[in-house]
Amino acid sequence: MIQGVLLSLIAGSLVSLQNIFNSKVNERSGLWATTSLVLGMGFLASLTMGLIFEGKHLFILQNMKTWYWFTGLIGTGVVICLVKGIRLLGPTFSISIVLTSQLGFALVWDSLGLFGLEKVPFTLRHLIGVLVIAGGIIVIKSGDDRKNPGSSDIYTKTQMGRSR
Repeated sequence: MIQGVLLSLIAGSLVSLQNIFNSKVNERSGLWATTSLVLGMGFLASLTMGLIFEGKHLFILQNMKTWYWFTGLIGTGVVICLVKGIRLLGPTFSISIVLTSQLGFALVWDSLGLFGLEKVPFTLRHLIGVLVIAGGIIVIKSGDDRKNPGSSDIYTKTQMGRSR
C-alpha cells in the first residue's frame, strides 16, 4: 500500500507540473500545437520506454474492449481542457476543480460498475469525502477573491491573459 501511495503522490506532482508546463507552452504557441507536442512527446517517450522494458511484448494486446482504443482521443480532450482551464482560472483553482471532478466521476463509475470496473457500494462516507474536497475549493477561491477583487470574473481573467 505504501508503494501505491508514493506512486500516486509522484503522479500528482507530475500531473501538476505537466499542466503548468503545458500552460507555458500554450503561451508561446496555439492550443493544437501544444496538444500535439504534449501527446506526441508522450507517445515517443512511451514507445521508447515500452520497447526498452517490454520489447516485442509491447504490442500484444489481447481481449481489449473496442472503446479502450480511443483513449488517445480522451487524452486530447484532457490536454485541451486543462490548458484552457488553467489559462482562464489559474493553476490552483483549475486543478482543484479537475481533481474534484475526477474523484466525483470515479466514485460514480465505481458505484455503477461502469467500464469493466468492479462495482463498489456507494456510501455516505464517499459522498462526504467529495463534498469536503469541493468545500476546500470554495475556501481556496474565496481567499483569492479577497486578495484580488474581480479575479473570479472569467472575462477579466481572459482579458488579462490576452494582454500578457
